[in-house]
Amino acid sequence: MWNWQQPDWPDFSWNSSLLDQAEAHFLRDSGGFVGSIKHLDAEDRDVIMIEAISNESLTTSAIEGELLNRASVQSSIRKQLGLKGARLSAKPSEEGIAEMMVNLYRSFAEPLTDETLFSWHTMVMKGRNDLNEVGCYRTSKEPMQIVSGAIYKPRVHFEAPPSKAIPAQMRKFLKWFRRTAPGGPEALPLLTRAGIAHLYFISIHPFKDGNGRIGRAIAAKALAQGLGQPSLIALSGTMLTHRKKYYSELEAASKHNEITRWLTWFAKIALEAQLRTTAQVDFVIHKTHLLRRLQGQLNERQEKALLRMFREGIEGFQGGLSAKNYTTITKASTATTTRDLADLVAKGALTRTGELRHARYHLAIQ
Repeated sequence: MWNWQQPDWPDFSWNSSLLDQAEAHFLRDSGGFVGSIKHLDAEDRDVIMIEAISNESLTTSAIEGELLNRASVQSSIRKQLGLKGARLSAKPSEEGIAEMMVNLYRSFAEPLTDETLFSWHTMVMKGRNDLNEVGCYRTSKEPMQIVSGAIYKPRVHFEAPPSKAIPAQMRKFLKWFRRTAPGGPEALPLLTRAGIAHLYFISIHPFKDGNGRIGRAIAAKALAQGLGQPSLIALSGTMLTHRKKYYSELEAASKHNEITRWLTWFAKIALEAQLRTTAQVDFVIHKTHLLRRLQGQLNERQEKALLRMFREGIEGFQGGLSAKNYTTITKASTATTTRDLADLVAKGALTRTGELRHARYHLAIQ
């Protein structure tokens, strides 16, 4: 029997004492993060906001096996927010996920309704011509199953409630989400509420496709409501890092309604996401300041190489940038590469480790 088939559904139970420390830790660190953001100027805050929204857009799609173009997604986000920047052509899927994430960012405090979910689903399914049910709950009589393995020997990881039960199930879910919100009659701590909301929605699986992306958006909305502002934390990015465990924990939680194990795992992921976000913000701040300091001092090749290194993110090139990497990126000669890299080190843009052919270069942003 799946969780929704059991007599205690959806009256989830858990050991709240095991979550108290994580809840307090998350709230404390959120306050410090908010304080650091407030001291930035508007331009830097916009950069961080776009980076955060685009990272979540890319990673929530990547969890589902859909790889999107970062530049196109960021261009779509800037367009949605009315910010200046290059307007790049984007695929419908890139435009759609950007629309949903910006809507989530802007309307986090608004109630979650059927109309909200239908709107998000329409955005996420943008460009999909293979679905006959977009912007509405599923109605097919076929079982909604999550399966893997060969066609002749499939493994069923989960089977959701039948379509005829979805309207009633979603009415209960939306009522629960409203009543457990901050200030509601059954208000829950924010990590607990976000973790339950994600599992509860995924267990209903109300749409024909897109449930994962919308379920993660609901968790992000719950966190933002608990904080009283958009959280910007890298929740999907962290889940992507632990994708195999994410799916196995969801599968385990779908078999009963005592969910302490799921909530403690979710809390751990949220705390890791918070640390990841803080590191990403620091990285973006250092990146922005470094580029501003070097404005007008670099040639076109050097700018291209630096921007390419920044695209690798916090981790950068594995083992550092080599002269060979620089030549590949810029198409420069060996002699020009040597001069360019030495100049970047002299200007404080890069640091160097090793000598001769073992020399490696790293962004000077620590």
